Amino acid sequence: MYIYEHENWTAFTWDKDQVNGLLAQARLSQGQLAGKISALRFDVQQNTQLENSVQSVVASSNIEGETLDQAKVRSSVARRLGLDTAGLPENTHEVDGAVEVMLDAIQNTEPLTDQRLFGWHAALFPTGYSGLKKIVVGSWRTEPMEVVSGPHGHETVHYQAPEAESLPALMEEFLNWFNGSAETDLLVRAGIAHLWFLTLHPLDDGNGRIARALTENMLAHDTVQAQPYLSISAYIEQHKSEYYDQLEHAQKGDSDITEWLTWFLQAYLGAAQQSLEQTDRAVALSAVWIELEARGLNDRQRKIMRKFLDDFEGKLTAKKWAAMCKVSHHTAVRDINDLIDKGVLVRSEAGSRSTSYDLSPEFDKRG
Repeated sequence: MYIYEHENWTAFTWDKDQVNGLLAQARLSQGQLAGKISALRFDVQQNTQLENSVQSVVASSNIEGETLDQAKVRSSVARRLGLDTAGLPENTHEVDGAVEVMLDAIQNTEPLTDQRLFGWHAALFPTGYSGLKKIVVGSWRTEPMEVVSGPHGHETVHYQAPEAESLPALMEEFLNWFNGSAETDLLVRAGIAHLWFLTLHPLDDGNGRIARALTENMLAHDTVQAQPYLSISAYIEQHKSEYYDQLEHAQKGDSDITEWLTWFLQAYLGAAQQSLEQTDRAVALSAVWIELEARGLNDRQRKIMRKFLDDFEGKLTAKKWAAMCKVSHHTAVRDINDLIDKGVLVRSEAGSRSTSYDLSPEFDKRG
């Protein structure tokens, strides 16, 4: 029996003692993060918000098995936040929709409507296709919806959503609740909204991504302004199996959602603690960038330094430099030697067929 098959199932209940203990911890970490952010320089705050937004967009898509180009996501977010995009990709069309949804959720506290949700959905699926499958965009789904896993012919049904005919009334109830005022703490309401929306599964595809955007949107109303600087989606991605298990357990239960709220608040607490650590790293990286810019970088050098300080894989060689910047080998070597002269790069001492380079100890703040 699914949760929505119980009478008055949306009259959710929970063990207040169990939930309130975790809620207090989550609020404490949230306050610590907000305090640390408020003490940062404005440019560091902006960069921290940029990186968190990138992380949220990439992680939310990864949870659904869709891998986005992180550099393009960063470029799209930076452009929308009015930040420097030098050295970042210019063509970001394939990620712009996901970025628009997440930023609208975080920044826009206007009432949530069905048309706004349809706009988010259309932004995620601008062609009207999910992969090779034609889907309904801009309205509630019209067909049955099952959450399944496993190979074709041997699928496991984890959940079957309410009938499509009931969705208009069910979504009206949800939106009235979402936009209404209540004494319940916003962190708890965010957890309820997440579960409630995924229980309805009202769209043909993209329900998970929009549920996580709804979580961000609910928390954007919070008086403690920490949400732009933490990513619950990143935490969920790291604990994806637990996330799906908890959802399935809650959707096969009744209106007592203590276990789901406990997990959700633990996830929020984990995300806040990760953000506290990342904020410290952002401060260190900001200092590095100030020094780098003082030494004068061209756009190609800035692009490679962004990669080096973020997610560079393997060894840096002139061949890689030339390929990434789409320049000749000669130009790549000249760029590299210039950075060596400026004390930014050093030749690696590790044995290799080709010469490789690494950041000088002064600039290596990646740990």
